[in-house]
Amino acid sequence: MSNDVFVWIEQNEGEADPISWQAMTAARTLANALGGEMVALVMGEHIDDLSHKAAHYGADRVLSADDSSLNRFRLEPYAAVLTQLALNETPVAIIMGASTSGLELSAYVAARLQVGLASDCTDLSVDSGQIVATRPALIGNLIATVRFKQSGSSMMTIRRNVFPPVDQDTNRSVEVSSIPVSMTEEDILTKIESVETAAGKVSLTDANIIVSGGRGVGGPEGFKPVIELAEALGGALGASRAAVDAGWIPYPHQVGQTGKTVQPDLYIACGISGAIQHLAGMKNAKVIVAINKDGDVPLFKYARYGIVGDLFEYLPALVEEVKSRLNH
Repeated sequence: MSNDVFVWIEQNEGEADPISWQAMTAARTLANALGGEMVALVMGEHIDDLSHKAAHYGADRVLSADDSSLNRFRLEPYAAVLTQLALNETPVAIIMGASTSGLELSAYVAARLQVGLASDCTDLSVDSGQIVATRPALIGNLIATVRFKQSGSSMMTIRRNVFPPVDQDTNRSVEVSSIPVSMTEEDILTKIESVETAAGKVSLTDANIIVSGGRGVGGPEGFKPVIELAEALGGALGASRAAVDAGWIPYPHQVGQTGKTVQPDLYIACGISGAIQHLAGMKNAKVIVAINKDGDVPLFKYARYGIVGDLFEYLPALVEEVKSRLNH
């Protein structure tokens, strides 16, 4: 077995999911500690540019599987390439982002290879030659430490926006090697007939501005001014676990240890106390604004700006001022 660490570069139509560059940061930590190379695996169609971009983000080598069957993510062909590659090159670890596709691919390949898998990791390290992964467990109420035995290629997925990507070095170039694709279109049971993209919504994980509501909004109708402020700022709508558990807003909006980890330029928390599980998902925002009637809630300790008052008085005023300044 080599000491190399592989990273799957997830892409869609030639554009990498940013979580892949974050995964490379995590992989670099392990590769350096183990004395191996950090190897990027790019799968798709017409991916030359993306393969070179992987070098810009620090890959020591790049493996490219370029085939029409890999145009969009489908489990069967992607898993076939990754499984065969792991058997041929026996890397010590395979890392990818804990995206929807990453979670599916990692679980399937780990089962095929009969190796250990730690999902949604928030830290990776090496201790006495063993890879150690840290991940939340039991709905975020515990933090689990996972040690991998050195038998087979250990697999890990990393939580989004936990590992910051390195700055691109566009002058950097490394060897890009083509790898074969064994499955033909006739071998693949899954067929993609069409792709629909949600329009008019800002992605929570990619948003530069997020406005979130918590228990303090009082109910589903209490999210109305929160939504209005998010829309006025051109931002995304977030929520605390308490608001989601109460059924006031759907789970995809949840920020926190059991929801999405975000790192926006501006995070406005409305009626959110700042429990440790919520802080784990947003405390790395560049600027945090807290609005709460209770001036003693924990979130004020992390906020750069705070308003102790009724959010239903302040949010409409903020919306009006934002619209005035932005000429809405």
